[in-house]
Amino acid sequence: MEFKREIWMNKLILKKHNGLIKVITGIRRCGKSYLLFTLFKAHLLSEGVPEDHIIEMSFDSFENKRFRDPEVLYPYIKSLITDSGMYYILFDEVQLLGEFEAVLNGLLRMGNVDVYVTGSNAKFLSKDIITEFRGRGDELHIGPLRFCEFMENYGGNRYDAWNEYMLYGGLPPVVLLPTVEQKIELLKVLLDKTYISDIVGRHKVRNRSELEELLNILSSGIGSLTNPRKLSATFKSVKQVNISPNTVSNYLEYLSDAFLISAVHRYDIRGRKYIDTPLKYYFTDIGLRNARINFRQLEETHTMENIIYNELCSRGYNVDVGIVQLNTRDNNGKSVRKQLEIDFVCNKGTERYYIQSAFAMPTAEKTEQEQRSLLRISDNFKKIIVTKDAPAPWYTEEGVLVMSIYDFLLNKDSIVP
Repeated sequence: MEFKREIWMNKLILKKHNGLIKVITGIRRCGKSYLLFTLFKAHLLSEGVPEDHIIEMSFDSFENKRFRDPEVLYPYIKSLITDSGMYYILFDEVQLLGEFEAVLNGLLRMGNVDVYVTGSNAKFLSKDIITEFRGRGDELHIGPLRFCEFMENYGGNRYDAWNEYMLYGGLPPVVLLPTVEQKIELLKVLLDKTYISDIVGRHKVRNRSELEELLNILSSGIGSLTNPRKLSATFKSVKQVNISPNTVSNYLEYLSDAFLISAVHRYDIRGRKYIDTPLKYYFTDIGLRNARINFRQLEETHTMENIIYNELCSRGYNVDVGIVQLNTRDNNGKSVRKQLEIDFVCNKGTERYYIQSAFAMPTAEKTEQEQRSLLRISDNFKKIIVTKDAPAPWYTEEGVLVMSIYDFLLNKDSIVP
């Protein structure tokens, strides 16, 4: 069974021969090595690249242990480059190579070498890895399987697929397991023994239980506005534990840095400015979120919102939460200011889209409610509502596009004109 990873392959192919070290990052077990050593290598061969011009090495293999020494590896690689043709160097678990930054930068200076690397220790799970290459790195950050990728090898209909995807997520090794019990077990093992352990080890977290409890709180409130001060108050009121906002802020940074969660800022559309706090947090893989809370609180509304966010990021959009200020009057005629929220403001170059996630719109009143914030935006960028079910994409009288979650996820051009 093969996943084509088309969107990531296209992005990687566009980075060929750009004179930079291609660094493939992403949450552990999301398919980085498969993308590079199976799919990308097959692409190179199909383009006519001779096999002896593709130099592969996995530094976690026992037979390659001696090559972790840069004094051994560097002359060996140079000995394989015997002509002026382009050579492609593919390194896996490159963090095991001593002085890997210097080695890679040295290879890059040879001129006829194109370098691609992956890694999976705490350093390579960090969003600041590119700084290690002193301006010579080009990051490709990949995620778990999108729903359209999940459907490539799914034997049933899209409704059953959606139910499975929103429960167990899109990590390839989890998707490939045949039983529910195996999926649940692997998700829990990965979360406990891999992801959390990486964070604790990298940042020398002294109180692991605090970090895990914060992850529980975030799991229970995906897509909710919060900040370190509110989370600190939750610890005190619910768990009777005193944790300073500063410590909570550090934990949030660790979780985000390891790609387990994403922090999403709010943007004042009319004021054209960002609002520092509070933020929203979404999970990179919804299956990990569900496993963290033992598959309780499976609200499809919030799950759908999280999946929409991940899909927009995978399509290359910068995503914010939108805010529209509204001046109105209360029952006493007093002027009051309200904030209306747009779930996602999506930007890519000159493109912008406003997207609202609405689980169901069974009545005209509900439709009016869901599009009210969108209609308060004065510009002419496209406005979209994604629902659980819609017979087909359609426009409201006010010009808002309504589509089902299936049309949105399964058509890569679903929101573009």
